[in-house]
Amino acid sequence: MTWAISYAIALLVSSAVLVSTGNVDLVAGKEPKWFLGVSALALWVPFVVGLFIVSKKFGSHNFARDYFLSFRIVDVWGIPIGVFSQLVLVGLVTWPFRLAFPNKFASDAVAKRAQDLFDNATGPWLVVLIVVVVFGAPLVEELVYRGFIQPGLNNRFNDSVALILTAVWFAGVHLQVVELPGLLAFALVLGYCFHRTKRLGMSVVAHIAFNATGILLVALL
Repeated sequence: MTWAISYAIALLVSSAVLVSTGNVDLVAGKEPKWFLGVSALALWVPFVVGLFIVSKKFGSHNFARDYFLSFRIVDVWGIPIGVFSQLVLVGLVTWPFRLAFPNKFASDAVAKRAQDLFDNATGPWLVVLIVVVVFGAPLVEELVYRGFIQPGLNNRFNDSVALILTAVWFAGVHLQVVELPGLLAFALVLGYCFHRTKRLGMSVVAHIAFNATGILLVALL
């Protein structure tokens, strides 16, 4: 319920911003340069507020403790995990789909959203892109999916089912069929990092490394 309400509010806020600025008919890859930052805030703020409310009403009143937000030196292993997932894992799990549907799952199609974001970020907007994609998104998404949803599902199902359901939820909500195999595989990795450590540190670091590697690939290729 918390996730659904937060997501609905985020959609309403985003829609209101688009209508008020006359950008109802956006074309992917040609959004206004401010759109990435504004849409990210519209999505993140309702979720973070929702998590705070749940922590106050049903948790320990300690946000970091309730959502397992802590870091240790061992979490640096998240860097090679994230880089490997971006460079190797995504390609491996996408490969069978590329063989079956060569046009739909071509390399350019899989990287299109990241390419569009990078191409649309010039000057200071490149800093916004890095802040949003490399740092902001991993932290908020790990709080919501691994810190909140996966433990909640653990209370109703066994660990494996909770991990898989959370991964499917995470991949599906991105609403990109072409990215689904890679995102699902990476979400399973993130879920396992959380399952093993019972903390968000390693999954956050891995997520940051994954996104940073993706942006770097787009910039270099």
